[in-house]
Amino acid sequence: LALDIDGGRISRPYSFVNAPAETPLEFYFIIVPDGSLSARLGALDAGDTLWIDRKASGFFTLDEIPQGDILWCLSTGTGLGVFLSLLATELPWQRFKKIILVHAVRTRADLSYQDKLAHFAATHPTQFQMIPVVSREKTSFSLTGRIPDLIDNGALENRAGILLEQDTAQVMICGNPAMAKECCVVLEKRGLKKNRRKSPGQITTENYWRAS
Repeated sequence: LALDIDGGRISRPYSFVNAPAETPLEFYFIIVPDGSLSARLGALDAGDTLWIDRKASGFFTLDEIPQGDILWCLSTGTGLGVFLSLLATELPWQRFKKIILVHAVRTRADLSYQDKLAHFAATHPTQFQMIPVVSREKTSFSLTGRIPDLIDNGALENRAGILLEQDTAQVMICGNPAMAKECCVVLEKRGLKKNRRKSPGQITTENYWRAS
């Protein structure tokens, strides 16, 4: 997305929330108060104009994911958006027996898009499982802590009722770069490896950090 600001065009990459064929286009991002673009985007009114690339780019897609039985979608904050877009298509439901979406936030108020998540659960009740993680509050419905720690101590698997194993899992990670890096370390200890085109594996990451 881009805006013309002070004589120059400022652009930043954002992930779609909507499925490819859906309109209107929807994006999920944090407004950085002193940011060069996000604050301006947040101040737009209906009818204002902005620039958008004609073609989406990136490699964090199911086309890049090898076969597996269980798709683990690990996200923090606005990193949830890309998974909402992905799960709004038919392909993941056709390819995987189970899909487990983990969304980690600081407080329960940060757990967003509950309507979309409820829709996935209602339309795919035997395939889909949503696991919320809240780090700074105790709740009756969520895990508490950080995703890498919850993998390492087995709490995430215990909640899902499914083992996170090399032979069955494909893991997509989108969010805080530190979280993604730490998850890779924990998963590699279990025998999973990073997914590359020339060397397929089980871990695919997207470092989705808030753009300014």
